[in-house]
Amino acid sequence: MTFTIARRAALALAGTAIAAGTARAQTVSRTARLVIGFPPGGSSDVVARLYAEKLRGRYAPQVIVDGRPGAAGRIAVEAVKAAEADGTTFLQTPASMMTVQPHVFPREVRYDALTDFVPVSTVCSFPFGLGVPMNHPARTLEEWVAWSRAQPNETPWASPAAGSVPHFTGIMLGRKLNLRLTHVPYRGGAPAVADVIAGRLPLFIGVLSEMLPHEGTGVRILAVTSAARFAKLPTVPTLAELGHPERTAEEWFGAFVPAATPAPVVTGLHAAIVSASREPDMIAALERLEFTNATSATPQAFADQIRRERDMWRDVVRESGFTPE
Repeated sequence: MTFTIARRAALALAGTAIAAGTARAQTVSRTARLVIGFPPGGSSDVVARLYAEKLRGRYAPQVIVDGRPGAAGRIAVEAVKAAEADGTTFLQTPASMMTVQPHVFPREVRYDALTDFVPVSTVCSFPFGLGVPMNHPARTLEEWVAWSRAQPNETPWASPAAGSVPHFTGIMLGRKLNLRLTHVPYRGGAPAVADVIAGRLPLFIGVLSEMLPHEGTGVRILAVTSAARFAKLPTVPTLAELGHPERTAEEWFGAFVPAATPAPVVTGLHAAIVSASREPDMIAALERLEFTNATSATPQAFADQIRRERDMWRDVVRESGFTPE
């Protein structure tokens, strides 16, 4: 009974914080930790350091990036879930950790994005691409599909990780097109892109920015998953243009605080993130990563977005028939 009452109280506080759009903004007076679940040097780390610099003075006197890699990012999420809810610890994590992973690894995931956290805002977004080797005979997705159907055996293709958004994008696209495909999960995009360039892999679906430096030299990008064409690839169509609007997908990095964080602090962090995202040098830095400085209108809008996306991916994971090894 005591646990139930405490849990209800925490959820009530979380609901109050999610409604923080109308609360008075408040910053914190001590050093804040921005926790991420991935190693130094990757895109998550780079984006976190960009925001940490901009949030110094806007949100806290100092903001340090605290890397907690491990368990595919879950260690960091669980660390922030257990942190003191005073605004001095917050999380930056990819969308898939909150919207896809709970359906893919239901036994391993011990957190809920909307009850264990207050979603504050997205901080950036980025699309995926479908890439093939430059020496591949297919110059369009339609030609690649015809080539795949002509192969005597199943066609291998890769994503950066089993259970990732690109993985499910490929599963569902292959199923719709009636292709015989074999998924090859990699540990990150870089080794997969290297195998595409070397001609050892006929298709990779992954973060567009990881393929873009090699486009036209080692990789040919056949399509992008964004809602509109990518500015640096004006001739490359979207999957929606090719007749697959249901496969439109973009990943985001988002900021979260523990569930009982006071509403004024949530408002203060949201305001600081939005302000930082509008700085010209921040916009330029994200563009160099091929990311967009996308932020949420309010914490409540972000929570609503997570709820919609989580429901959508639940249906996709179920329909795919995927089970973790």
